[in-house]
Amino acid sequence: MFTKKIADIGLFYCAFIWGSTFVVTKYALNSVDPSAMVAIRFFVSALALLPFIIGKKDFFAHAKEAFVLSFFLASLYLTQTAGLLYTTASNSGFITGLFIIFIPVFLFVFKKEKPGLVELMASLVAIAGMWFLTGGISRINRGDILTLIAAMSYSAHLIFTDKYVKSGYDITKLAFHQFWMVGAIASVSVFLTGKTFHVSNLNGWLVILFLAFFPTLSAFFIQMNAQKYSDPFKVGIIFTLEPVFAAAFAWTVGGEDFLAVKAFGGFLIFSAMLINEFGKLKQKEIKKSGGMNEEYNG
Repeated sequence: MFTKKIADIGLFYCAFIWGSTFVVTKYALNSVDPSAMVAIRFFVSALALLPFIIGKKDFFAHAKEAFVLSFFLASLYLTQTAGLLYTTASNSGFITGLFIIFIPVFLFVFKKEKPGLVELMASLVAIAGMWFLTGGISRINRGDILTLIAAMSYSAHLIFTDKYVKSGYDITKLAFHQFWMVGAIASVSVFLTGKTFHVSNLNGWLVILFLAFFPTLSAFFIQMNAQKYSDPFKVGIIFTLEPVFAAAFAWTVGGEDFLAVKAFGGFLIFSAMLINEFGKLKQKEIKKSGGMNEEYNG
C-alpha cells in the first residue's frame, strides 16, 4: 500500500513537471535549434545515468527494447519541440493530452482490441475540443499538426513502456539506452537539416539542463518505476493533469492570452481524457463481473 502511494505521488510529480516544460521549452527555442535541444537534453540525461549502470553485467541488455522506446520518444520530442515554434504552449499541452485517446487506436492496430462505445464518444468529444482549441481545419497550423503526431508517439511509447516494465526488464538500463538513442536520433535530424548544436545564451543552457535532469531523467525514471505498482486507470487519470498544468503555466508565468474559446476547447479535451479513462474502468468492472459469474455458474 505504501509503495502504491509513493508511486501515485511520483506520477503526480511527472504530470506537474511535464506540464511546466511547454512554457520553458518555447522560451528557449530562440537560442537553440529544436532538434539540437532534444539531442543535448537526452545526451546529458544518459550521461547522468551512466555511473549507475557502468559496472553492471550485460551492459547492452535490453538494447532492442530501448530502441523501440527511443523511436517513439524521439518522435514525440522532435515533433513536440518543433511544434512549439508555431503554436502556443497551452495548445501544445492540450493537444499532447490527446495521447490517451490514441491508446485505444493503437491497441486496436497492434492487438485487435476493438474500442468500446465510451472510447468512441471520448474521441468525438476530443475532436470537438481540438476544433475549438485550434479554430477549425482552416485555422490549424503546422505546430498543431506536429503536436498531434507527438501525441500519437506518446501513446505508443506508454503502451510499450507498460509492456516492458511489467516484464521485469532492468529499468535503469532501459532508461539509459533509451536516452542516448534518442540523443543519437535527434543528432541525425540536426545534421540532415543542416543546423548546428550551438546554444546562443546562458538561459538556453539553463533550460536544457532543467529539461535533462527534471522532466527527462527524474520524471521518466519515476514513471517507469511507478507503472509497475500503479493501476493503469490511475496512471491515465493522473496524466490527464499534464495539459491542465501546461495551460496553467502558459496563462500565468508564460504570459499567454487567456481566450475563452480555446479554454473551452481545452476543457473538452480534458473531459474526453476523463471519459476515456472512466470507460476503461467500467469495462474492467464488466469483465471482472463476467468472470465471477462464470466461476459461480461453473
